[in-house]
Amino acid sequence: SKFLNDKWMIKNGFLNDVQEHKPWWWNIKVQKLNLSAPLILLPEVSCQKAIEILQEKGYDQAPVVAESGLILGMVTLSNTLTSVLAGNAQFSDPVTKVVYDQFSKIGLEDSLGKLSCILENDHFAIVVHEQMQFNGNGSSFMKQMVFGVVTAMDLLTFVSRNDKK
Repeated sequence: SKFLNDKWMIKNGFLNDVQEHKPWWWNIKVQKLNLSAPLILLPEVSCQKAIEILQEKGYDQAPVVAESGLILGMVTLSNTLTSVLAGNAQFSDPVTKVVYDQFSKIGLEDSLGKLSCILENDHFAIVVHEQMQFNGNGSSFMKQMVFGVVTAMDLLTFVSRNDKK
């Protein structure tokens, strides 16, 4: 059962971490990865335009975020091309038609250990930062800002560059 799986429990925030022999990087915070600012697409961007932007900027994927700040998912170059070539989407369709909506979020203050558990099953995680915002009437709400996209390669690069042998 997933409830008896420590990695599932860590990934979903029910356990901190239970690894007895943690690697040196396990408790380092995600913010230490020094991720570059992500390329963000709005939902109305067409599949054609998304492909052009991703290729021109040298990205494989980009989060799709509504004007309100709601994270709708990820668009990947391969998934977009596959969907269009298979006839499941048209070049003129908005990227929301090909958005990959199963993704994990992680905060800047979370540990690389938690990130490692997420990346065992997912190809990437969206790094978010919560920010309190206030309306004109003084009421407040929490808004998630996309801070970056992190992959296993980002983690591996960090660990190999800083490996304490």
